[in-house]
Amino acid sequence: MNNSPHNVLCVDDEQNMLNALKRLLRPENYTLFTATNCSDGLALLKEHDIHLVISDQRMPEMNGTEFLAQVKADYPDVIRIILTGYTDVDSITESINKGNIYKFFLKPWNDQNLKLEIRQALDQYDLIQANRRLHQKVLEQNKELQEANENLEQLVRDRTQTLEFQNQALELSRAILNDLPFPVLGISTEGVIVMMNQKATELIINDTRFELSGPLEAYFSKTVIERVNHVLASGKSSRVITGQDFDGTTYTIDIAPLSDRFSGKGAVMSFRTETANPPANG
Repeated sequence: MNNSPHNVLCVDDEQNMLNALKRLLRPENYTLFTATNCSDGLALLKEHDIHLVISDQRMPEMNGTEFLAQVKADYPDVIRIILTGYTDVDSITESINKGNIYKFFLKPWNDQNLKLEIRQALDQYDLIQANRRLHQKVLEQNKELQEANENLEQLVRDRTQTLEFQNQALELSRAILNDLPFPVLGISTEGVIVMMNQKATELIINDTRFELSGPLEAYFSKTVIERVNHVLASGKSSRVITGQDFDGTTYTIDIAPLSDRFSGKGAVMSFRTETANPPANG
């Protein structure tokens, strides 16, 4: 499963047994480490990324089951195999039941069987590591997905808050426009009334009131229409002094083009009451 070399540690107090394992495993794609006692074996485990440990059972400092129990405690991912004689089978079985040992082989072992079991053990090691990496990747992806969802939720909240603010601002603008103390009309580029405030609805021109979608020609003189068309075409404001009474009142009409992203799409007409000149002091 893994094309890169595996690191295998062999621990035995008899050098001839270590030599036999070296000869057996040298043709395989393994990096071999050897130790003649458990202390040196634990030291090698600290220094190198060992994937599998093969240990003899009977050693003077610490027996194999005790040594591999320590290996399991410190390096739980390492695969652990023990070599033993017939007389130690009961203690080995107990260690297997505790999970300290992956498998055991009786001395003398069968070379082909031992090589096959070692290869299968390392395949299992690779599978466990691959599953662990996959699990970690899934956790990371789930975390990224959770963060993305949280960011999206925050973005939606921010967007919703912005829209609510814009809607409130729009409603307020409409209320302010509607409550202005003078008439205001919104004119499209076609010269049609598309908006009017409350005061504009109350204004009577030529015995009629303004209506939405009504053409300007129905309410204003040719002079006013020409001024409106000039503003729509030039984009420059204009003031029209009508010199006539609307509903008994003389108004000054200001015509201003729309600006920014609505530039060229219409104009605003506002009506201001003309004020008589005050008498001179005498």
